[in-house]
Amino acid sequence: MPLARGVVVRRLLAVDGEGTLTALHVRIAAELAGVSERTVWRWLADGRRGHVEARPRQDGFSLSDALWEVLAQAGGNVAELRRRMLRAQEEGALEGWGAQCVPSLPTLHRVIKRDLGAGRVLEVARPAGAMVGLEPSRYDRALADLGLVDGAGGPLVVDGPPADVPPADVPVPEGAADAGLRGGGVRLYVPGARLVSTRQVAAVAEAVGHTVAARGMCCVYGDTGLGKTVAVEQALHLLPGRVPVWRAVAGVAPGLPQLRASLCEALGLPSGALPHRAGPASQALTRALAEPGVLFVDDAQRLTPPLLDYLRQLWDAPGCAAALVLCGAGSERALARASALRSRVLTWHQVGRLEPSQVPQTLTLFHPVWAQADPEDLAWADEQMARGNFRTWAKITSHVYAARERGPARRVGRELIEQACARLGPYP
Repeated sequence: MPLARGVVVRRLLAVDGEGTLTALHVRIAAELAGVSERTVWRWLADGRRGHVEARPRQDGFSLSDALWEVLAQAGGNVAELRRRMLRAQEEGALEGWGAQCVPSLPTLHRVIKRDLGAGRVLEVARPAGAMVGLEPSRYDRALADLGLVDGAGGPLVVDGPPADVPPADVPVPEGAADAGLRGGGVRLYVPGARLVSTRQVAAVAEAVGHTVAARGMCCVYGDTGLGKTVAVEQALHLLPGRVPVWRAVAGVAPGLPQLRASLCEALGLPSGALPHRAGPASQALTRALAEPGVLFVDDAQRLTPPLLDYLRQLWDAPGCAAALVLCGAGSERALARASALRSRVLTWHQVGRLEPSQVPQTLTLFHPVWAQADPEDLAWADEQMARGNFRTWAKITSHVYAARERGPARRVGRELIEQACARLGPYP
């Protein structure tokens, strides 16, 4: 969820008071608040004059909290909000939303834009583009200055076997061991959870293993939340230890310098001025990829056809001995727009959803809270909410676990599972 205006301004003022405020701090604050940098500079100017919070408008139409929630449910679609208001007016229910009349569409657009600019949080609003190509140490240092990151209170992120989380006391059959990640991480949302190798993970491991042996190119795709990255990481973990693995993540709307910076960092090359020097950077990358290994690019759907063609040129260079694994939801559509690269893909692998028959055993292995759950209740939740999406099941597990912590005597039955599913809202 984007940070509120007051939180952002107070942190910026604290850094400003120490005399260390830079444009980078403002850029990060704008990203975390989901607004433009210009808006954050305006907020900061108001904060220096003593106006930290947004000043309320004294006249004109304003959206109540109830209407703001309707807007969020409509996915931020202002026209849909007005249609719902008109229907509510016909049914005589408009006053229940805190409005006396239905304004024009331009008025709604103006009011919503004004509220967003003042720092009002719309949960479906997209944050500003992520920081790409920035030196990691500078970015981390700026985040620490702002005090906006507290890993101790966030969801559990596993990078390798978690040393501080006790393993689930559940017998694990052969082939269902923890998928220990060596990089990238995955959010499990609940203490005691473990990564489970399903049949889908085994299929990805087979596809990636064949591609690496053939020094070819592989595209792993599928819907969001199905465990594509986890499956690829497990496949790479199973490779012989002597095979180097280079991991790169495509940034948000990257340019060619940002892609080169990401590849240079993944391959252990200098990430200073080198990525901005096209010739030397490409030569250095070509020399590095002459070593047998695996280049794994996650979120490949963010790459435009010119960037994918740059990867193709690196892979086509004489002497290249590396395999290339591209992964991401929609990556197959991105590759379809780059015909030269698409024609070189050796293996296409689509990651599917959990089958209903897999759900009970998989959840029991994932977390002990499901050990005594009725399979019929799990089948109901999978049909109504999760639909075979493992990320959704991880969220449901988190809420069930929290409810059991508050009341250990509660049984994990239909009522408790329904309460957990209700917490996921309209976008599970």
